[in-house]
Amino acid sequence: MSNDHDEALRYPIGKLQAKEGYNAEEIRTLIGTIEAAPARIEALAATLNSKQLDTPYRPGGWTARQVIHHLADSHMNAYIRLKWTLTEASPTIKAYDEKAWAETPEVKGDPQVSIALLKTLHAKWVTLLHQLTAQDLKKQFLHPETGKHVLIERQIATYAWHGEHHLGHLRIVAGK
Repeated sequence: MSNDHDEALRYPIGKLQAKEGYNAEEIRTLIGTIEAAPARIEALAATLNSKQLDTPYRPGGWTARQVIHHLADSHMNAYIRLKWTLTEASPTIKAYDEKAWAETPEVKGDPQVSIALLKTLHAKWVTLLHQLTAQDLKKQFLHPETGKHVLIERQIATYAWHGEHHLGHLRIVAGK
């Protein structure tokens, strides 16, 4: 397999192209992408049969089932990080081993559980995101592994991309 082909499978929508800052309209659009993600994931997952759910999107990659469960795990962490950042001064967030989380026993279970969680989580998350002020968007947390401060507006962009990124992986499995 060529490196270009592997890169296209790893990043079906391309790598995140974060900006230095975002205007109010861009933030609204990014929040809209986060808001739409659960329904889009649910619709695509409904087209997958059990064999496809256990098919990796690339050699050595996660199965569609793992991707769906990962989305719930990752987005729960994002929501908690947001809450910390809004309620503490530049908190150092907790990092987690997403690869190990993708191997825990419940990840072999029904992905509908994680889709239901995503739907509820995103409803609460988006409600909060829509109420953030311009000052809130400039609040930041410290990521302990990278040593970088991450602004809330950057986190919003990251998770809008993240949902689309993994939808791309599910489309690969679905052949769409």
